[in-house]
Order: sequence, then structure tokens, then C-alpha cells
Amino acid sequence: MKWIVTLISLLATFNLFAGNEPERNLQANKIAQAPKIDGVLDEAFWQTAPVAENFVVNSPNYGEASAYKTKVYVVYDNSSIYIGAYLYDDPKLVRTQLTARDKESQQDVDYFSVFFDTYNDDQNGFQFVVTSRNVQSDGRLSPNRSSNFGPPSDYSWDAVWESKVTMREDGWVVEMKIPYFSLRFAKREKQDWGLNFQRYVRRSNESSYWNTINPNQNGFVNQFGRLSGLENLEPPLRLSFLPYITAGYRTTPTSKGRVNEFLRNGGMDVKYGVNESFTLDMTLIPDFGQVISDNIVNNLTPYEVQFQENRPFFTEGTEIFNKSGLFYSRRVGATPSGYYKARSMGSTDSTRIVSNPGVVQLFNATKFSGRTKQKLGIGVFNAIGAPMFAEIENTNSKEVERVQTEPLTNYNLIVIDQALKGRSSITLTNANVTRSGAGRDANVTGLDVYLFDKRNRYGFQGKFDYSNIMGPNPYSGFKTVVSLGKVSGKIQYNLLSNVESDRYDPNDLGYLTAPNEVTNQFRISYNQLTPTDKFISYNFNFSVRHEMLYKPFVFTNVQYNAGAFWFFKNFWDLSVNTTYQPLWQKNYFELRTPGRYLRQVPWGFLRLSGSSDSRKRLFFRYSLGFAESVDIKNDPYIVTNPGIRYRFSDRFSMDIDWRLQDDRGQFGYAFLREPNGDPIIGRRRNRDVTTLITGIYNFTSRMNITLRARHYWNKVEYASFHNVSADGWYLDRAFIPGQDQNFNAWNVDVFYTWDFNYGSRFVVGWKNWLANDFPVDGSRYKTYWGNAARVLASPQGNEFTARMIFFIDSQKLKRKRNQS
Repeated sequence: MKWIVTLISLLATFNLFAGNEPERNLQANKIAQAPKIDGVLDEAFWQTAPVAENFVVNSPNYGEASAYKTKVYVVYDNSSIYIGAYLYDDPKLVRTQLTARDKESQQDVDYFSVFFDTYNDDQNGFQFVVTSRNVQSDGRLSPNRSSNFGPPSDYSWDAVWESKVTMREDGWVVEMKIPYFSLRFAKREKQDWGLNFQRYVRRSNESSYWNTINPNQNGFVNQFGRLSGLENLEPPLRLSFLPYITAGYRTTPTSKGRVNEFLRNGGMDVKYGVNESFTLDMTLIPDFGQVISDNIVNNLTPYEVQFQENRPFFTEGTEIFNKSGLFYSRRVGATPSGYYKARSMGSTDSTRIVSNPGVVQLFNATKFSGRTKQKLGIGVFNAIGAPMFAEIENTNSKEVERVQTEPLTNYNLIVIDQALKGRSSITLTNANVTRSGAGRDANVTGLDVYLFDKRNRYGFQGKFDYSNIMGPNPYSGFKTVVSLGKVSGKIQYNLLSNVESDRYDPNDLGYLTAPNEVTNQFRISYNQLTPTDKFISYNFNFSVRHEMLYKPFVFTNVQYNAGAFWFFKNFWDLSVNTTYQPLWQKNYFELRTPGRYLRQVPWGFLRLSGSSDSRKRLFFRYSLGFAESVDIKNDPYIVTNPGIRYRFSDRFSMDIDWRLQDDRGQFGYAFLREPNGDPIIGRRRNRDVTTLITGIYNFTSRMNITLRARHYWNKVEYASFHNVSADGWYLDRAFIPGQDQNFNAWNVDVFYTWDFNYGSRFVVGWKNWLANDFPVDGSRYKTYWGNAARVLASPQGNEFTARMIFFIDSQKLKRKRNQS
């Protein structure tokens, strides 16, 4: 511990003696009457408001003055803050592709952004974007997010605000109204906010900011300017309702006939501003049916597949809950733990499944979060999952048995996050899951410390988590992480040490592939982020990773990685990445048997990837990787991932992504065991092919139809089977026929979306999928195209839904009532 105290003292010394970069300041004027949001800027107060101008290029030519004149004004009243921006340009040259909300990135459109750091903590913020076609985007900024293109915003957050764009003979004009109920800020007589503006000109790919954003500097919000002049803000009551109603029809083919269901549901989301700083979000009887289908795969690994979160309530405004890495929101409302057991019980000759819900119904879910004027962030998440039951009928006696598949469950997460000077912070997190009855309960507590010197050049991370599982078989464990490095400048480096005990388990509300490891890693990179004669930017990196088991404390693996990236002046890019594993790895997880390990072959891997100029109608990307072992013959691994996007018009575009992975000599657990329980492994050819087609047609800036079709095929063919010796080596055994696998997954998601009013939405959805009871015969259909054709001809499930969502602002209701 002494060296940690010394390290913190050293970083504190940095804070005392280092200096700050200069920042700009803009004065906001208070107005007596709100402007009409028409994109004209003809009110008198716009002419007298202080102006933000002289933008500085961030990319491609960092540090230069922007080639495009921009003027921005900010005014406010007691209900909202208003932004007026005049973006000078030849209107014939302004790119104007019509995009979906939150989808302007790398599309053929110009846009303007405003950023607020309302707590002035240099870490958290809001982004509001308006394109040249008046399409809105909005996002939250937090220190745990990063981005390879543009600001590191979480676009899953949606707010209610107004904007209007007009074209002029010398450019285009943006006018924005952002109500205070869409922001959070500390209660002070005088406000001091972080502020920045961005302008993006697509034809030249120029991204410029009012306050300079240095690409060599770590962090984004900490490089904002300042907004002053906000005084005596008296925001109205922040109370809004989002009632919804859903109706639909689902038909699912099974081996025992087609199951038809009429779908109907209703519920409401409530958002209440407890004060200027804190907001309570609640969803009552939530329905998450109209979300993108998961990317299902045939999982042969010993690790759980982690799926992306697509449910709006769990993606909007959750940055404080995600900071510690202890919250995997897909645990809430997941598949019941007894779902597959019930399905097996209902699949015999004498039983039939009457009902077996595949998702836990939530009674409610609540989020409470915000930050005080002392920059103390507080977040509380709670959700209650209903007890779930399957109904299984005995086809002979006609009796129906009710089987519980999930108990009543309470999920709770509490986060306390203190923002310190600069980008430093300390965060305490507690995750708790309590189940009714004699089920398993869990509690995980985590402490995270991030320290940076005042110039934001060096950083330290410390992490300690402790998990405690309660129930019939209680156990506990811990995780520690210590990381130190240089985080800014051309040369950056980092030394990291991670220890996870063998009984560490955050998985009741978090996600961890496997505990029981000790990892030490060193990484160094050289980053040229300002233009040279041939490149806009480039970087090189190298890392070495040493792995051991925590218990028993033995060596398992060492790995070397190197990579390079070049971004050319014609806006093409190229990446080369290599990985080398020189020793036989001891894999203690593959055999699914405690204390046993499998030796895995040394190998080397090379990947080449890149993309073309995304401004063009036809945009393509590619990736080709190859791996081989020198110790085992005929063991090649190939992965390729080409993709294209074509923009047919400013309204319509399509994207096709194709991925092939072929491991011709994979050794892995065969999901078989000897009579004495010893695991059996197999040498197999493991191929998978994924085709993903997406498309969008935008009718207006607030109305579109989207398509997403995905086919996944996995073919596993065994060449031999083996036992495993006590020291991990392969032992020959007799071949076991009939173990090959042929797996297909097929999903189509089509959504028509119409935002008919600010915050209100009408959605019609169609979902199509391959029925589980009708697998494709791999002995007959041996190729990808044969499987794809058979999938299209197989029985499929269909779901048609329509949902109406209304945004109700209590203040508007109050005004209408007073007027009447």
C-alpha cells in the first residue's frame, strides 16, 4: 500500500505545479420573451448577443483556422436555453442527406453540435446535434466512453427539444430550443457551464470546434470553453409522462402445431425532476417487444455470450451506472433461469407446452440520478422481476402442471461518484440481487479511483471489487486492478495488473467471462494525430500480456500484439495487426472441469483491414485475417469481413456486411464425457458465415422505415476425438459418430417510425425468425448457400405490432388549463 500512497502524492504534486490550457468564454444574455423557433434569427436580441466565432480545426488539419465562417449566439430565459448559429457556405455545396435520428455520423450531411458541461466537472456533458436537413441527434458524454470518429457521445439517450433549419444564399441557419427539463445542473444563483460548439462540413471532412479540441490530449469534456451569464434560473416543474399502448399478433410454428397469440399491452414511463440536479425515471409494466433482435450464435466456448442492450430504458441516461463495469442490464428481464428445463419437460411424447414465457416480465423499473453542486453524482437503479411460470399439459390426462421458472427478484444498484479536479474521480458502487424463497442472492461492492495530473498527461486507475454470494452454497471473491501510464501526447504507455480470485462472481447483475486469473500487461503507442505530407494521422502500438491462474498460482499464457493504422489524405484508411502466442497455453476453462486444463497450440495471427472514402456513394470496408500454428500441421485459421454501403439517394441507402470465419484444426471440448466423467475433446473444422443486410428510407426528418436482416450459419465437423491427460495433452480414442453440428439463425426486423410530435412516436414493426423446432439437416445441405435457401423455405415465426407513444409535459397541460 505504501507505493500506492506515494503514487497518489506524486500525482497531487502534478496538480500543484502544472498549468492549464487557455479556454474561451461566451456570455449568455437573458431574454424576456422566447424566440419563435423558425430558423430565421430575426428577433432583436440575436443581434446584440455575444458571438462565438473563429473555429479551430480538429480534423483533418488540426490547429488551423476553419475554412468556413461560423457565428453562434446563446440566450436563455427561465424555461430554456436557445442557440442560434449562422453557418456560412455556398448552399449548393452543403451536403444534405436525410438520415435517421442519431445516425448522422459518416453520412453525407453537414451538421452543427452544441455541448454543455452543466456541472463544470470536466467529465460529464450533453450533446445536441442538428443536421442541414433538421434531423436531430443527442447524446450524453461521460469519462468512460471513447470514440474512433467524432465526439464520444452515447446516442442511446434521447431528449425532447426543438430545432429548425433554413437555407440562405450565403449558408444555412440553425435555431435550437433546449428546455431545462432536458438538462441537469446544480442549483446555484450564478451558473458556470462548460461549453463547446462543433461544425462538420462533409465535402471536406472538416471538423472544427469553437474551443480547441486537441487530439493529442486525453479527454474531451475537459477541453471545453466556458458559458457565463446564466443567473437566477427558475426552471419550472420537470414532470412528464410517456404513456404507450401496444397491439399485435404473433404466430410461432412448432413441431406440434402453430401457436397463435394476440398481443396487447399498455404502460407508462414517468420522468420527474426532483430538482435542477436530480431526475427520477420510472417505467411501469414495461414492454420491450419492439427492439432489434439479438445476434444469436452457436456458442462452443466456455463463456457466456454477451448481447448488446437495445431496450431504451436501459440505454438512456445510464452512464453513471455503467462506470464501474458491474452493471450488465441484460440481466434484468432476461430469459428465466428455468426456461430450458421447462421446454425439455414439455417436449416428450406425452407432454405439450401450453405457455413458457421466454422473458421475465418486470413489474417496474426505476432510475434516480443526478449530481450536486459539489460534483457528487448519485445513481440508484431498482427493478422488480415478476415470478414466472410455465404451463405443461399431459396430453393423456389433460392435466396442466404449473412450473416456476423464475422467482420474484429484486435488482438494485447504487452508485456514488465524486468528480475531482480535472478528470479525476472516485466511485463507489453496490450491486445487489435478492430472490424470493431459498434462491441464490448476491451482493457486489466496487471502489474505482481515477487520478490524473493537472495537465492531464499521466493517469492512475485503482479498482477493488468484492462479491458475496448468499444461499445454500455461499462463497465470496475479489477483483483488483492497478493501472498507471501516460495518457496524452504522441507517445503513450500503460502498465496494468489485474487479479481476479477463483470465487469472484459479479454475474447476477454484472458480466464476467471467467474469474481466477492474474494478468499483467504493458502497452505503448506512438500517435501522430496531426497531418504530415502523406497522412492525416497514423499510429503504431505494441503490447505484451502475461497470464497466470490465481488458484493454483501457475503460468497459463503469454501473448504479444502489434498494430499500425494509417489515415491517408484521400480519406482511405489501412490497419495491420499481428498477434503472436509463442508457448503452449494452459487453458483451465475449455474442459469445463475444475482443476483440469487443455494445452493449446502456439500460433501467430496477421490481420489486414481498411476502408474507402465514406463520402462517396459507394463505400466499402474490408478485413482479412490469417493464423497458423508451426507445431501442428493443417491448422489454418481464416477470417474475412468485407462490407459495402451504397447511397441510392439522399433518402435511401443500404449496407451489406458479410463475415466468414473458418478454423480448420480447432481442438475443443466436444460436450461429451467418459463414463467416469472425464471430458472428451475433438479436433474439428469450425466454420461460421454471417450475412447482415441493413437499409433505411427516410421520408422526412422525422419519419423513416428501417430493415435489418441477418442470417448466421455455423458448421462443425469433427475429424477425431481425444481424451486429455493430467498434464493437458491429447490422447487418442475411438471416433464417436453423429456429433457434427449444423446451426442456422435467421432474423428480420422492419420498423416504420414516425415522430409525429416532439417526444411522441408511432411505430409499426414486423419481426420474422426461423422456428426453433425446424433445424436444417446438415447432411443434406452442406454449403452456406444451401442452408440459406433452406432457411427461407423453412417454417418461420412472425410478429406484427403497432405502438403509440405520447409525450405529455405537465407544464403544457397547466398552460392549456389556464388558457381555458
